[in-house]
Amino acid sequence: MKQYPKQRTRTSQKLFVLKSMTRNQKFIIASLALIACALISIVGVYGYQSYRAFAIQPLGPALPTYAPITMPPTWTPTAGGTPMGAVTLVPTMTVPATNTPEPICHGPDVMYILVVGADSRQDAYTYGLADAVRIARVEFKTPKVTILEFPRDLWVEIPYIEDNLKGLKYGKLNQSYLFGQPGYSYWNDPSGGPGLLSLTLNMNFDVHSNNYVSVNMRTFENVVNAVGGIDLYVADEETAIKTGLSIGTNHLDGPGALKVARNREESTFERVNNQNRVLCALQQKLASPKVVTQIPDLIKSFRDNILTDLSPDEITQLACIGMKIRPQNIVFARFPDELFKPSRKIPDPYNHNPHGTFIWDVDFNTLRNYVMQFESGEWPQPNPAGIKSHNKVTCE
Repeated sequence: MKQYPKQRTRTSQKLFVLKSMTRNQKFIIASLALIACALISIVGVYGYQSYRAFAIQPLGPALPTYAPITMPPTWTPTAGGTPMGAVTLVPTMTVPATNTPEPICHGPDVMYILVVGADSRQDAYTYGLADAVRIARVEFKTPKVTILEFPRDLWVEIPYIEDNLKGLKYGKLNQSYLFGQPGYSYWNDPSGGPGLLSLTLNMNFDVHSNNYVSVNMRTFENVVNAVGGIDLYVADEETAIKTGLSIGTNHLDGPGALKVARNREESTFERVNNQNRVLCALQQKLASPKVVTQIPDLIKSFRDNILTDLSPDEITQLACIGMKIRPQNIVFARFPDELFKPSRKIPDPYNHNPHGTFIWDVDFNTLRNYVMQFESGEWPQPNPAGIKSHNKVTCE
């Protein structure tokens, strides 16, 4: 019988090929392999560096640097005691614990974000008043988010507008955002309305912001629609009247959520509560595992319709911490209602209304002390068990 040679195994074939190669051929192959590895490494490093350069790049112009301001005399309480809800003027010094937790989600210890809801229904940010003004204090160690609301009808000093308004340098807080927008050109800094509003808050109340996010009404509607709407639960008839909704769970699309947030039939302060209810419902939707992974893409898709100087890295950090915050650690706060007295600025320097324009009369020194305590994390304090506060709402 004819004998056939045994078929070589794959290993023996490789050995046969290697034995058949000349020394020069082996050297060339080894050199090509080293070059290939070097090229892969270079491409990998370059790609990572390019990604990092994109990830840390702010999506918009940064806020301007705060100029030093002269602080007014410290407000002192009356002989009758400290007003309801007021804060201690001198912060209590505490010794930090030796086991201080590290910030989670690779974030800083604390981040302060100016959040603006503009009343413009256009896609562009050429004009528009600040319909809602808030400062968010994000703690990456606890984690916790506290959001403080500033009434838009405060009569404040606005920097950089005097030359454009024939000597006028005061206006409503919401107008400082409008005057900073490119449609007026009163403020030529690239940060526009958010930048001028941030400087105004700093000048009048010593507020410090690291970043800003500004959303107009149309974009807010689109964001709510993009996440599939929100569910807002109404527990009783009183809340139903204040929100204009039905008792039970109400599923709201973008226009429906905006309608509730802008409802002011009860009072200006109740309107803030309605906004808090909507924001809590939106936060719950954004914190769902299905949606949280889409947040960076959502921001990118609305990049031309949202004003922000947050970077993709910072957005990722905020999305990460949003998954880890307990509902009771999301707090919406406002200054005590009793500090504000309704008044009118007569004459109205802008609209020439003979009856003047509505403003809130309040002691700014008092508000500065609240801001100081807010930024230090000492106010607002948790409510005693079973006691609710009209000036503080959690997303529980």
